[in-house]
Amino acid sequence: MSEKFLQVRDLSVQYRTDLETVYAVNHINFELEKGQTIGLVGETGAGKTTTALTLMRLLPEKTGRVTSGTVTFEGQNIYDLPDETMHTIRGHHIAMIFQDPMTSLNPVMTVGEQIAEALELHNTDGKTREQIEARVDEVLRMVGIPPERKTNFPHQFSGGMKQRVVIAMALVCEPDLLIADEPTTALDVTIQAQVINMIRELRDRLGTAMIMITHDLGIVAQTCDNVAVMYAGRIIEAGTAFDIFKGEIRHPYTVGLFSSIPNLREKTARLTPIPGLMPDPTQLPAGCSFAPRCPHATERCRTEPPSVWRSGTHVIECHLLEGRGGWTKEGRE
Repeated sequence: MSEKFLQVRDLSVQYRTDLETVYAVNHINFELEKGQTIGLVGETGAGKTTTALTLMRLLPEKTGRVTSGTVTFEGQNIYDLPDETMHTIRGHHIAMIFQDPMTSLNPVMTVGEQIAEALELHNTDGKTREQIEARVDEVLRMVGIPPERKTNFPHQFSGGMKQRVVIAMALVCEPDLLIADEPTTALDVTIQAQVINMIRELRDRLGTAMIMITHDLGIVAQTCDNVAVMYAGRIIEAGTAFDIFKGEIRHPYTVGLFSSIPNLREKTARLTPIPGLMPDPTQLPAGCSFAPRCPHATERCRTEPPSVWRSGTHVIECHLLEGRGGWTKEGRE
């Protein structure tokens, strides 16, 4: 049996200012085994990036705080570790591909210097300068960039090539866990496909576990073993990729996500958008957060938070599962 080396339990994160409190992540649970990929799916503002920053312990110091729960990586709660230990883990054992390659790269350093910097910071086995340069060349080849271009600056690369450089920076120390936050944002469709195929091949070659953060269900279908659907800071549905894509029962929000995908086989079919907007994260509803937009919502949905229901590997947080055969009530954090 694979080892569950990342466990997130009852995690809540808030951003607090003098004026208001943003309830960004609310009592989420998931786990990851070595070599597996989990997709975090949802609209902008669902809490996906905040979850990633929490796993990296990179929340803004003055406003962001974990208010409940634990993040356990290889048996250790990362929020109990001293800063020095976390500096070693971050980049070396857990790496992140940030959302925008344009702002992830230093414009006054060559790409080779930026990739080498991660190796120099985590040079635990005493690599020489020649060995570091050789590793930079190796990882550039791995992501499809000629090593000769390591002396170029970021402005000399296209958007897709910049993203490849960012991926090289994340992979250079061969992390155990790679967090990819919208890795194809602002890339055209052809380059998106190339980047996703490359990430998948590198993951399979290196055996790296991965968290894929995206709103694109097509990317999830290509890359993920398990999926967690986030809405208003909660994981409202989770399961294997088969559960989410082929399951007979799905959360109304997940159904809405699939209904808003173009159907290339039925050219006359119209898209069905989800009406309304996500609730204000400073004033979440008393009941189900999706109730104001849900076509099946009842008065109970608007006033009473739903319980979590499980059927095998499939978990859904919704009142509609009440009384359905094969589903077991698990409660709610």
